[in-house]
Amino acid sequence: METTTAERGVVGKLSTLDRFLPVWIGVAMVAGLLLGRSVSGLNTALEKVQIDGISLPIAIGLLIMMYPVLAKVRYDRLDTVTGDRKLLVSSLLLNWVFGPALMFALAWLMLPDLPEYRTGLIIVGLARCIAMVIIWNDLACGDREAAAVLVALNSVFQVIMFAVLGWFYLSVLPGWLGLEQTTIDASPWQIAKSVLIFLGIPLLAGYLSRRIGERTRGRDWYESAFLPRIGPWALYGLLFTIVLLFALQGDQITSRPWDVARIALPLLVYFAVMWGGGYALGAVLGLGYERTTTLAFTAAGNNFELAIAVAIATYGATSGQALAGVVGPLIEVPVLVALVYVSLALRKRFSPIIGTAVAERSGS
Repeated sequence: METTTAERGVVGKLSTLDRFLPVWIGVAMVAGLLLGRSVSGLNTALEKVQIDGISLPIAIGLLIMMYPVLAKVRYDRLDTVTGDRKLLVSSLLLNWVFGPALMFALAWLMLPDLPEYRTGLIIVGLARCIAMVIIWNDLACGDREAAAVLVALNSVFQVIMFAVLGWFYLSVLPGWLGLEQTTIDASPWQIAKSVLIFLGIPLLAGYLSRRIGERTRGRDWYESAFLPRIGPWALYGLLFTIVLLFALQGDQITSRPWDVARIALPLLVYFAVMWGGGYALGAVLGLGYERTTTLAFTAAGNNFELAIAVAIATYGATSGQALAGVVGPLIEVPVLVALVYVSLALRKRFSPIIGTAVAERSGS
């Protein structure tokens, strides 16, 4: 009875925007593709609106998307996450050992005859998610505090390890195996800049919002009045970002459908294995619904903004490597939206207490 009540609570508290999210995302993807195809020069114009190599419209969309979720985080609870060694170690192993190795294997197994796309996918596998994963985790009622900690941890490792792992998986390991070798051009500053903009700014804004809001008006006002007011902007930012991403590459995606299909197949396998592996590992370790969900989504998501930027800087905007990065969100967005609903359905397998907690969190 308790679980049934919790489930009804979750459904009852969903807004129209949340309830029809797959529809809105589908509309945003189609709108972006149509804009990219029908408005001449739109992608060129959007690409020119950038600061130091970072697309300003996409940066704005991502910041709008991430701020409301990070404003919901209860930063005074972060110590309960940093003390969970099982969660932290599991996340590091999935993101920095298993994930890149899996993408390397899938790229070589499924695209042996397409070196440009293969290289692009390997770069995608090295770029761990620091942006959209926060949205997927929140929609699936995962642990917000755990998501903030894991994303920050991934960001640190991304700055340190991205170029090193790129060198290993594109040059060293293929050489050991007698395969074709290549390189990437990714400076630590380029990666750090991506992390500081796409995570640092909204994280600082979210932290200051909670500190100032609670000090001046109290926690009750902050969580019952302020957060519901800014909450929908996370999804507005997500939809805006999706439209932009697909408008930028609409022509390439629609004019090369067979290439897109070839790139999509290993990505589909990758997302399924990473999310399923993260979920199974969390369940085996007894992390509970919320942290298991967070572990699964932080393992499955990728930082396509960074992957695309590196591919363009190294191989050019019209290269196959860049196209592979662009196809990433085309596949990730609908797949991870579907996995949000799979995750919510799987919460029935956890205890009624956890189900009740999920219902309570969905309203905040």
